Amino acid sequence: MVPSGEVLLTPQQVAEGNIRVQTVTEQDLDDSIRTSGRVALDDLRSAHVFSPVTGRVVRIAAQLGQHVRRGEPLAVIESPDIGSAVSDVHKAQADIIAAEHDWSRKKQLFEQKAASGVDVEIAEDTLRKSRAELERARQKQALLHIGNVDTVTQSYTLTSPIDGEVLLRNINPGVEVQGQYSGGANQELFTIGEVDSVWVLGDLYEVDLSRVHVGAPAKVTAVAYPGKVYGGRVDWVSGMLDPNTRTAKVRCTFENRDSELKPEMYATMQISVDPRHALAVPRNAVVRLGDTRVAFIQLGEENGNLRFQRIPVEVDEWESTLWLVVRRGLEAGQSVVVNGSSYFLSQNL
Repeated sequence: MVPSGEVLLTPQQVAEGNIRVQTVTEQDLDDSIRTSGRVALDDLRSAHVFSPVTGRVVRIAAQLGQHVRRGEPLAVIESPDIGSAVSDVHKAQADIIAAEHDWSRKKQLFEQKAASGVDVEIAEDTLRKSRAELERARQKQALLHIGNVDTVTQSYTLTSPIDGEVLLRNINPGVEVQGQYSGGANQELFTIGEVDSVWVLGDLYEVDLSRVHVGAPAKVTAVAYPGKVYGGRVDWVSGMLDPNTRTAKVRCTFENRDSELKPEMYATMQISVDPRHALAVPRNAVVRLGDTRVAFIQLGEENGNLRFQRIPVEVDEWESTLWLVVRRGLEAGQSVVVNGSSYFLSQNL
């Protein structure tokens, strides 16, 4: 009688089930980790442009896809903030002159015993406040001079802060924009950047963190270009985990001379890790039955028939290679079924 969990098969049944076995041995695993990724701009070579003034867009100077130099115009905005900023400076300058005269006059009267020390202190405090107000007005005006200001027409020319390509434009002529320093909600108007070198950001699980190091070779593929592989290297691994996903970010840099990898494109990233020598079996050797993983091994021959047994196994299933590292259940030298496992399942083994 055949024990439970075992089966005897004739040579003809083995041939019909296309059953093939392989000896369990240690393998040299050129290991890699596969994860999903997202293409992103290099932060050091891109800029997100906002308007420092509130107003109406009257002209668009840079079109999508256009290459602009630093300081070149992107858009022209008519804004009352221009006149307000200039008048604030002039008013503050006038207030300082008036405060200096008052303080000088009060000081002379105090020296002549015609005014109290309190009056001099109040005049001096007013002078300090006036100087502070002038500094504030000049700082606000300096922020506006990031672009080109026309105080006559009250127009502000928004300029590019870096050399690069216009990748995104969120405004059209006639649109009202909110100033970055007005305290309200504002939107990004332009994105300027270079895409000849891009980042790909991926997620690493805790179990893989110790195996990934800066400088490790990486490859990325995209659905848009099947069969094409882009090569790069890991240049940063996050020092903390996302509390919700329990993953850490990994960043790889890839050359993108033909601009094929677009920002926000999804990609599959494969990171090479340190090779190792371990007991391993092909992926086809392990079958999932619910929460259990099993393998089928050949025990030997009996009266011309072959005896097979089903055994539970534990393997490192997160591995992305063709081999699975055996943690428990199989030993070196055993013959494991690597093809035809479905035949055993059909026999309710």
